[in-house]
Amino acid sequence: MRRLLTDALHTLVPPRDDRHGPLPPLLLTLTVVTGLVDAVSYLSLGHVFVANMTGNVVFLGFALAGAPNLSALASVVALAAFLAGALAGGRLGTRFAAHRGHLLKTATAVQTVLVAVTVAAAAVGDGRVGTGVQYTLIVFLGLAMGLQNAVARRLGVPDMTTTVLTLTLTGLAADSTPAGGAAPRPGRRILSVLAMLLGAFAGTELLLHGHLVLTLGLALLLLLVTSLATHRLAGGDPAWTRSGAA
Repeated sequence: MRRLLTDALHTLVPPRDDRHGPLPPLLLTLTVVTGLVDAVSYLSLGHVFVANMTGNVVFLGFALAGAPNLSALASVVALAAFLAGALAGGRLGTRFAAHRGHLLKTATAVQTVLVAVTVAAAAVGDGRVGTGVQYTLIVFLGLAMGLQNAVARRLGVPDMTTTVLTLTLTGLAADSTPAGGAAPRPGRRILSVLAMLLGAFAGTELLLHGHLVLTLGLALLLLLVTSLATHRLAGGDPAWTRSGAA
């Protein structure tokens, strides 16, 4: 238990000599954003995921087989937008390969713009999701989540994918002491799960009370804070910004 709590504390408040610097808490914030966004996409956009592509591919299979209340078109659009975002994230990763701070700062700034578009679209629709608003949100949120996933992958912080938890949960169980493992980073893995859970819970609470714009606005705020914080923390090119630190 002490090891778990220490690891969790070091994830939230990294030691000065941590090779990943402030990246773990920043990526935890992006994991909360993912929970918020997937709450919006699943509950308000017709049972589609814009961040969890495993679930989205499964939904596509269900829809093609004729399952009710699912849209094959929405799933295909979400997949295409996510892949386009991941492609853009890959290009950013190449451009800022030598500086992880600049990479995260730029990526979250782009995400902020993309999510701002969804806030505006939802606000114009007065919170009602017609076809135009639905696909605008699917496209721009899918782009933002694909970008985020590619950038998190390039940053290379263990157990901080920000958009998927399957491998994190598998590692938590498979590497545990009862399984005969060394249980590396148990606190970080649990925090990743809790961050996603928190985002999904908060998003659902807001959406159930009709606050679509507010939910998207909260995701927008978290992205903006992450981008500004990264800009400030990366000043002076500290050691954690170098790609070799990963």
